[in-house]
Amino acid sequence: MTVPKLDARIPFLHNLGAELIECGKGRAVLTLEVQPHHHNSKAVAHGGVLMTLLDAALAIAGRSAHNDDFNAPGGAVTVEMKTSFLMPATGHLTIEGRCVHKAITLLFCEGEVRDASNRVVARASGTFKYVVPRPAQPHPSGLDA
Repeated sequence: MTVPKLDARIPFLHNLGAELIECGKGRAVLTLEVQPHHHNSKAVAHGGVLMTLLDAALAIAGRSAHNDDFNAPGGAVTVEMKTSFLMPATGHLTIEGRCVHKAITLLFCEGEVRDASNRVVARASGTFKYVVPRPAQPHPSGLDA
């Protein structure tokens, strides 16, 4: 399967500089080269950057457990997520998400961020709701809402 670019579907991740390397069958892998604009006051990746990457990797993994077509309508919306920061993150990061259980509409996922030395720098687990857009319905009054 050709790995899609993030810019069309997830512009925020594209603007962050993340790249989707792999997705399908309940797994997703992203990468990011930490740049100065990703830093916190200690000159390492800001926790919000790591949480964003984990949130995306887990959601994409969960989505792909339901539908391997990255461009299919529908997506995974975060219900809850817990993140643990284990050590400072710098340089080249690899973020892997896995769907560990898929229900009809709920997805249970986990993942981690690894640095260039393959050390785990952050971990997360989360619950996501799988949603498919509903077709537009006419307003009951017959007028456009």
